Order: sequence, then C-alpha cells, then structure tokens
Amino acid sequence: MEKKSIEQLEQICSQVRRDCLRMVHAVQSGHPGAALGLCEYFVALYFNEMKHDNKFNFDGKNEDLFFLSNGHVSALWYSVLARSGYFSPEELATFRKINSRLQGHPATHEGLPGIRIASGSLGQGLSVAIGAAQAKKMDGDSKSVYVMMGDGEQQEGQVWEASMYAAHHKVDNLIAAIDYNGQQIDGPTVKIMDLMNLKAKWEAFGWEVIEVKKGNDMESVLEGLAEANKIKGNGKPVLILLYTDMGHGVDFMVGTHKWHGVAPSDAELENALGQLEETLGDY
Repeated sequence: MEKKSIEQLEQICSQVRRDCLRMVHAVQSGHPGAALGLCEYFVALYFNEMKHDNKFNFDGKNEDLFFLSNGHVSALWYSVLARSGYFSPEELATFRKINSRLQGHPATHEGLPGIRIASGSLGQGLSVAIGAAQAKKMDGDSKSVYVMMGDGEQQEGQVWEASMYAAHHKVDNLIAAIDYNGQQIDGPTVKIMDLMNLKAKWEAFGWEVIEVKKGNDMESVLEGLAEANKIKGNGKPVLILLYTDMGHGVDFMVGTHKWHGVAPSDAELENALGQLEETLGDY
C-alpha cells in the first residue's frame, strides 16, 4: 500500500470516526470513547507503517502483524480494516448484529479478514503478540509484530508476566503500545487504581519506552512509530506510551469515561457527525 500524506491520513481518520459513531449508534451498543481516541494510531499503522496484505493470509508470513488486546475498540479496527481493503465498508452496517462477522469483540470463528485471535479478555493480547514475534524469529521472518493495550489493562497481572518474559527472551521484533487516555470503564485510572509512573515501570522490566505525548496528532504519531522502528532489533522489546484523549474529535465526548461503553442518541449522533467531515463516503 502506497504511503499517504498527513493530510490524507487525517481525512481517513475523519471518515473512520464517522464509521465508528454510526456503527455504535445503529445498534445502541459498543464502545465509542477509546475508538475515537485511538484513530490516528490505527490509521498510521495500517495506511503508512505496517507491511501487510489485505488479501489476508492467516499465518501472516513475511508481513507485519497487529494484535488488538483491548478488543472493545473493535468498531475502530473494523473500520480501518474495511477502509484499507480487507472487506467491503458496506459490511460495517452489520456491526454487533446476529450472525454478523463484526461482533462486539473480535473473534476468529466468523472468519473476518484481518483478525487472527479472539480478544477482549483484557491482559492476554501481549502474550499472544510475544508468541507471534518469537515464531517470526524462528522462521527467519524479519517483519515486526504490533500490539495495542489499554491503560486500565495494565492492572492485569498477565501483562507484567508477559513483559518480563519478552525482555528476558530479547523479543526485539515486538512493538507494543498503550492507549494512555487515563480512563477506564468505572472512572479515571488515577482513582480506580493509579498506574503511577508507567514509563519507569516498563523500563524497569527491560523495555525501550517511547512517549508520544500528542497521540491525536498524526505527525507526532508517525514520528513515534518511526522512532520505534529505528530502535527495534537491539535486544529489547519496544513500548510506545501513546497519550490520547478518549472521545477525540467530538467535543462532548472528549476526556471522560462516560463514553467508554455508551452509544450516542439520535440527536447526539447528528451533533457528532456535524463535527466530522465525510471524506471517503459513508457506508
């Protein structure tokens, strides 16, 4: 896939945000907040950074792989997959409906192109990504493995077991990221269970850590990914701390956990869509 300009990537983000909101609204079910906040990162990955094939070979040999650990942001992933050619955007209209391939949390049973594991049981995605990264090393495959986690997910013990394992075994073809929006389902992370100094923790566990302080600024995201790829392969796994705003792009959704798992009403949807340009055509 030919790399795109920042302006083109931002236009894709606007459409993807429209997709996410319309998908969640149509069934009055889903998780719009983090999906809106992670848009720049997903679009940067799929349209500029990763070497991937939208014809989709499940094994993913000789291509970069992506795993989503915080599977509740599935609407975002589905939109990005569709807009990058894995399946028709028209299928987004089936989100969370009976017999749809686009279930609330991604799964492999439905056979949706782009999905390699069932996810959403928080804490597990990093372990899977480490296994895939080690398999690539064993196969002599030089491509990378990416994984996205939530910040509330850092309260899961399996994350820290996996992080220790990856550093010990020098899984340096792995680039993990944390959506550091400071929100989880019941409130701010600082009130539910304070994560304190995440950068210091991951560094203490043997990882190279990059901070992207403007996780909703496309240029900053691209720079962070470029830096991650520059320092990978040096004996340490890489972590990107991605500071985002939950609900970014819609003024009444920004920065609050209240939109973690709540769908917009008809009037709220109209308001939100009025803030986001239709750039690629609504499905």
